[in-house]
Amino acid sequence: MGEQVVVESGIRAALAAAALVFTTATWALAQDARQNEAGQFDFYVLSLSWSPSFCAAAAERDAARGASMQCGARPYSFVVHGLWPQYDKGFPEYCQVPAPRLDRAIVSSMLDLMPAPHLIFNEWDRHGTCSGFSPRAYFEVVRKARAVVKIPPQYVDLQEPLSVSPAAVEDAFIKANSGLSESGIAIGCDKKRLTEVRLCLSKDLQFRDCPEIARRSCRRDELIMPPLRD
Repeated sequence: MGEQVVVESGIRAALAAAALVFTTATWALAQDARQNEAGQFDFYVLSLSWSPSFCAAAAERDAARGASMQCGARPYSFVVHGLWPQYDKGFPEYCQVPAPRLDRAIVSSMLDLMPAPHLIFNEWDRHGTCSGFSPRAYFEVVRKARAVVKIPPQYVDLQEPLSVSPAAVEDAFIKANSGLSESGIAIGCDKKRLTEVRLCLSKDLQFRDCPEIARRSCRRDELIMPPLRD
């Protein structure tokens, strides 16, 4: 009986070890060989956040957040959440720790597109350091990437809550932007609101397909886009 217990225990240990080896190997295969090597990536994701949704959610969590720069008197529509270097599978992050210092003048220059200083600092630390650019050059690329994208006219000055489907928002962006396809865009959402639109751009800032990103698009039937002023 004792021998059987020892044998079974040995089998369980062997199976556990094999599972660990398989998991480790699978994880390794999922990582890009260039993982976190600055400047080595395949394309960008430009994430545009619908600011009224951010502010509505922030107010629900903490009314004081409504006084922040982004959620104050000036009504923002789509703002830049970030420009993220990507691999065809996966993405790099925090490619230089500590990150090179971000000058306050650069932060101030980006507030029209990214109206939250802490966001600018965080995006540089996590994503910008993977671009291979200096801080100034990276944020110049952010500005150029944003200029590539045309916001559909129905979302430019939204004054009333709008009920939309993810598919309808995708279609509106595709119609407004020549070269953009349904395989190059993803819609983000929370339980009830549209939160962001992600668009894939080549390293020379042309629209490109990105199936891994596109397949993560929101699948809810209906979303609300809060208006610029509520």
